Amino acid sequence: MQCALYDADRCRSCQWLEKPYSQQLRDKQARLEALLAQQPVGEWLPPVTSAQQAFRNKAKMVVSGSVERPVLGMVQRDGTAVDLSACPLYPASFAPVFAAIRPFIARAGLTPYNVARRRGELKFLLLTESTQGGMMLRFVLRSRAKLDQLRAALPWLQQQLPQLEVISANIQPVHMAILEGDEEIALTPAQSLAESFNQVPLWIRPQSFFQTNPQVAAALYATARDWVHALNVGSMWDLFCGVGGFGLHCATPQMQLTGIEISAEAIACAQRSAQMLGLEKVNFAALDSTAFATGRDAVPDLVLVNPPRRGIGAALCDYLSRMAPQTILYSSCNPESMAQDIARLAAYRVTRVQLFDMFPHTAHFEVLCLLTRRGAEEGGPAS
Repeated sequence: MQCALYDADRCRSCQWLEKPYSQQLRDKQARLEALLAQQPVGEWLPPVTSAQQAFRNKAKMVVSGSVERPVLGMVQRDGTAVDLSACPLYPASFAPVFAAIRPFIARAGLTPYNVARRRGELKFLLLTESTQGGMMLRFVLRSRAKLDQLRAALPWLQQQLPQLEVISANIQPVHMAILEGDEEIALTPAQSLAESFNQVPLWIRPQSFFQTNPQVAAALYATARDWVHALNVGSMWDLFCGVGGFGLHCATPQMQLTGIEISAEAIACAQRSAQMLGLEKVNFAALDSTAFATGRDAVPDLVLVNPPRRGIGAALCDYLSRMAPQTILYSSCNPESMAQDIARLAAYRVTRVQLFDMFPHTAHFEVLCLLTRRGAEEGGPAS
């Protein structure tokens, strides 16, 4: 991938851009294999690759410059503003949105926030696009001071960009590099963006986490579904479930599924999807995943975990080791913490592993790992 910003040393977010993509994959696979070197792996499946550009469905743009000439992108440590609107990781559909937002900022009088002076109102713009073509736009503001002006100017922006189905304002008053605050203010009647992976309806709300590489995420969910369906699973927990992508893919009308996620926004999305699919034996709840699990006296046939970068931790590993569900399906965005957790799960053997290259041109990736209780019968390989 060619990037003028990288060549000009204006942005180095893609640390591996100069490395051929085939080498990137080999290096990631080697790192994963080294981390699991102490765990005999039954089957290594080949990495799932990504498009090398235009794969992101989300842009997180710092707004700097002036109200008349805003800059959408990032601010370097020396205070220099860098325009990232032409980043090749973004799809072509983002360009007209950025083009319309610049004059809109002036129309609405949204003065970009100046970090050094601690003045201004507009801190970030967060843009998300679904594979269905709809978009969600969030304005991250320092306060409510410009909300009336924003609302008054909004019809012009909606006329220019009818694809903006969900618009909101997030209030983030803290003078720190924090992307968003707790308060979200709806600016459109709709506050859920429709998405669909593998014919499974999903919903994205302003404060719910969603994967940034939809093509690879769809492959990840489909793989988890295939692995689970190859087993004799009557009951399942989906811990750290987010909007329910894994559980909803794996669920069958006969399966008892419980999905747990701390974010109420994400759980609302998961519940809506389950209703659309007509799944009657599914329950999603906004709770702490570790507290939920460790407070139970019994476990299901399969426990799926998709934790944040810190992993599932010692307490949940100890609980799973003691309660010994037949199968654990571990999805991770941090192979280091995953390897630490697997080492704690001594009662399990690693049956199958696959790398998913969710983040090309960086050292990051996702991994899916099937763990089978030692002595338990194992299902056949996924077809």
